[in-house]
This record gives sequence, structure tokens and C-alpha cells, in this order.
Amino acid sequence: MPEGDTLARTAAGLRPYLVGRTITAASASAPGPRAERLVGSTVTAVEAAGKNLLIRFDNGLEVRTHLRMTGSWHRYRPGEAWRRPRSRARLVLEVPGAVAVCFDAPTVELFEQRSEALHPSLSQLGPDLLKDPFDAEEAIRRLRLPERAGVPIAVVLLDQRALAGIGNEVKNETLWVARRSPWTPVAQVPDDELRRMIDIAREQLRIGATTGRRPRHIYDTAGRPCPRCGTLIRVVEQAGDLPRLTYWCPTCQPDARNAG
Repeated sequence: MPEGDTLARTAAGLRPYLVGRTITAASASAPGPRAERLVGSTVTAVEAAGKNLLIRFDNGLEVRTHLRMTGSWHRYRPGEAWRRPRSRARLVLEVPGAVAVCFDAPTVELFEQRSEALHPSLSQLGPDLLKDPFDAEEAIRRLRLPERAGVPIAVVLLDQRALAGIGNEVKNETLWVARRSPWTPVAQVPDDELRRMIDIAREQLRIGATTGRRPRHIYDTAGRPCPRCGTLIRVVEQAGDLPRLTYWCPTCQPDARNAG
């Protein structure tokens, strides 16, 4: 699943070709939004919000896409051959000089901008790790909510309602750098360590947004030596709203459940 830095780069790539330009044609696959409502409007903004891509228009409408594991945005010149079949296009936006195509995204929505504050997903997002200024205190407050106290830190880091932008790779790398067991309940992680994890994740996402490549130490390296201590990296599926693979070093990130 794309992480916040991927969406930031996607927004940055689309922005120069869409913002300030008028939609000359628009279409969406069924089931999907009535994209024809966008024709004649001018794009005013293309932004990333956590793992969401938002496109705003001067007629008060807004498009939200969430790519999950399958989706991607492409940009083409008018008449240029597409790299994927047209049947996989979920949304097509045409402006003078460019065609923006969203392929395979499971979520494509069109709604009134004024309702964004009430949107069931966007309104619940925690502080965006790539936004400046970043509200670290609000992030800590959300991480400390009573319902998260007993939840493993690896699961909470993926909760977009606590922090927006972290995906599975950054989760794994953050916990390895911080030397914290993925199964530690949030209540057992001190505030200063939570702040350090937030800083680690922010730095990884900033590097990814700037260069397109994040620092990678243990993600997707099960069975290989830990680059810090040489212990073989392990992997297991860790339950959450959506189970994810967790990679960890048993020596650098000892599991308190096995202590004693």
C-alpha cells in the first residue's frame, strides 16, 4: 500500500499539469462518481492528506482517491498511449496539454469541499507526518487515547486516525531504528520514545518524498542478518484492522512477552 511519501510525490507530479487548468473532459468507471460534473471547472489544488490524494475545483467539488495496494495515478500527453488498459481506468481528467488517469484505485469519490470536515475518513485523520507545522502534541494525545493503551505499538502506528501517512514499511523500519518490540502495548512506551518514533517516521517519509527512496534496513529481509547485530530477521503476520507482515530482530527488539 502506498505510504504518505508516495502520495506526496504523486501530488507533486500532477500539480504542475492540473492546477490552474480547466477540465475539458472527465469520465469515471462504474460504479463511480459523476465525473462529468467537473467539466468546465478549474483545478485549484492537488494535495496529499496521509494516504489520500485530493483534487479540488473552483466549483466547490473535490475528488478523493485512495490507492491501497492496486491503484496509481498516471499522467500522459494528449494522444499518448496509456501504459495500462483503458478498462482499468477508474477516473480520467483531461485538461489542455495533459491527461491524468487514476488506474485500479478501489476508492474514487466526488463530494462537496464544504463537507470535508464531516467526511467519514478525512475528518478522522490524525496529524499528517509530512505537513509543516506538525502537531506532535496532538499526535501524542491520540496515541494515548484509552482505547489504544493495550494495542501493540506496531498496530497503532498504522492507525491513520492517530498518525496519517505511515504504512507497513515505515512502521517496520521505525520500530527497528527505535529498538522497540512490535508487540509492546502503547501504554508501556514512554512519551519521549513515542516522540522519537514520530521523528524517525517523519524523517523516513521526508526522504521518500524528496528522493523516491526511503532508508531500508529490515523490511522484506526475513531470514537475512540484522544489519546491526547479525541476528536473523524474523517475520510474522500481525493482526490489526488489516493484518500486516511485521519484520523484526529478536535481539535488537526483544519481545517482553518472552521475558523471564
